[in-house]
Amino acid sequence: MSDGFPNKPKILRGAFVEFGLSLPPLVVVFQFNPLQLTRNRSLTFAVPNPPPPPPGGKTPVSQTPTRTLRQFHGTFSNLLDLQKQQLVTVQEQSIGFDIRLDATDRLDDGDTLTEQFGIAPQISTLELMVYPKGESLLAAAVSALLGGGTKGFSFTRGSNPPLVLFIFGRKRVLPVNINSMNITETEFSTDLNPIRANVSVNLTVIEGKSVPYLYSKAMVEAMSVLNLANIASIANVVVPG
Repeated sequence: MSDGFPNKPKILRGAFVEFGLSLPPLVVVFQFNPLQLTRNRSLTFAVPNPPPPPPGGKTPVSQTPTRTLRQFHGTFSNLLDLQKQQLVTVQEQSIGFDIRLDATDRLDDGDTLTEQFGIAPQISTLELMVYPKGESLLAAAVSALLGGGTKGFSFTRGSNPPLVLFIFGRKRVLPVNINSMNITETEFSTDLNPIRANVSVNLTVIEGKSVPYLYSKAMVEAMSVLNLANIASIANVVVPG
């Protein structure tokens, strides 16, 4: 159905997509893109352990372990040496946002599925993304029809929840673990099907050598290179000589 604006740019939608095949297949395209994303990465800094003293000798004063990270930093005048010596633990990135679901437009359009179930299909798919795949009743039924148990059904992913890709535009295709999912149903139809809801999710990015993560990391590095176009603005920064 046309909205009267033929030249209107196409808006990409974010989505959760299960990585791999299973029953039921899990795909949720966001009806509304999140209004904001909260991304966080924590780093922990620590004092390195001093080398052991030579046999029969005493620990040099310069190698005496300091009591605090601040005291350790105070022993360095060269920041590059400090950068090499301090111990740094980099945590994986976490992402948080809200997904809004609303059946109003589809109800106005007379969508039969929405009239019967509201947004329950979308909510149910999100719920299954945090459920162990091995507990799927549908997968068990298919396996029984094929003459085997649930373990014989090759698409079932055992006792762990499915692996999910968080897709947000062309430059972010991130494998994630869903840490938490808080579903708030705010409005219902006459037969108590949810027709409006807000789903708050918290994710941890699975960093490593997977193709989706390496692709997304390459995009981040490419965007950083493009930032060199603003290098002339450094003239407005005061750098001590």
